Amino acid sequence: MTSTRTAPFRADHVGSLLRPAAVAVARAAHLAPAELRPIEDAGIRDLVQLQRDAGMKVITDGEARRAFWHYDFMGMLTGLDMKPSTRSLPFKTEHKTPPIEAHLTGPLDFPADHPMIEHFTFVKGLVQAGEVPKISIPGPSACHFRMEPENIEHAPYNDPEVLFADIAKTYKKAVQAYYDAGCRYLQLDDIFFAYLADPKQREQRRAMGQDPDWLIDQYAWMLEESIKDRPQDMVIGMHMCRGNFRSSHVAEGGYDVAADAIFNRTSVDVYFMEYDTERAGGLEPLRLLPKGHKRVMAGFITTKTGELESPDWLRAKFDEASRYVDLDQLGIAPQCGFASTEHGNAITEDDQKRKLELVVNTAQVIWGEN
Repeated sequence: MTSTRTAPFRADHVGSLLRPAAVAVARAAHLAPAELRPIEDAGIRDLVQLQRDAGMKVITDGEARRAFWHYDFMGMLTGLDMKPSTRSLPFKTEHKTPPIEAHLTGPLDFPADHPMIEHFTFVKGLVQAGEVPKISIPGPSACHFRMEPENIEHAPYNDPEVLFADIAKTYKKAVQAYYDAGCRYLQLDDIFFAYLADPKQREQRRAMGQDPDWLIDQYAWMLEESIKDRPQDMVIGMHMCRGNFRSSHVAEGGYDVAADAIFNRTSVDVYFMEYDTERAGGLEPLRLLPKGHKRVMAGFITTKTGELESPDWLRAKFDEASRYVDLDQLGIAPQCGFASTEHGNAITEDDQKRKLELVVNTAQVIWGEN
């Protein structure tokens, strides 16, 4: 935990962006990969320019090649397959997520030809001087939390400790593969730490025979095993939220039960923490952030609605946060992505642009930098 790594900028964003119209149409038409790829490439170039025009210096591909923020990556792992289901994810909306589920079908591994390595190298080739390319991938906990017990078809993984060890090995390999591809800023969306603070989610885990507090400890262990040996010049970010599908959510509750694990038992450098509504709890858990290089990107700006937060309100929120953590260890980012699935949130492209500009402007006002 002696790293001197830190977030490259005060203004950042989680990664996903509304899919450009041409990309959305092409994906809905289920074009062949050879036909879809140039349309996605053009759309990503537009998304890069959008970020640049808004003043962002952290650049992503907007996850424009994905249907889900996590399922695409997971389904490209060796030994994990996405299969049709009769169930959808339990979002608080009338809309239903596509009914697919993860299945463990064999030993887990990160293949050398995992397509999302190329996703990163494409956006890396688009950045300009002073910009940093970033890719967001689901954190290790997703491979367990999103796995229904009956979907564990590989018998050794019925022992959770065997499963956790192989997930950690798989992610350790992924981290090195991204580094070898030139990635120096990798984000892991490990949102289930926040889910496990929700009383209903905790009870559901108990009903499955799983102790939620033990899971928090195990998820922190997996995360740290995955990243602890990364090269010194590789920054690791971690995003936490309570679900994001068409502006809806799943879980509620503060970070209190997980804060020590995420802050003090992992060597994560940058924490993207949802804080746009009361469902995220209070700012008090920030007091557990150790002094030093670690930084919290406070998610006071929501991606779930187009209403723009006022600069005075944001300044007041940072004043409140600075009661628990040094202002120098804070930055700002929207609380989640703008399109955690290809369906996107209930906002417009103009809303999205104004939100990104607000992130940059707030960072300039508070820290004199972005």
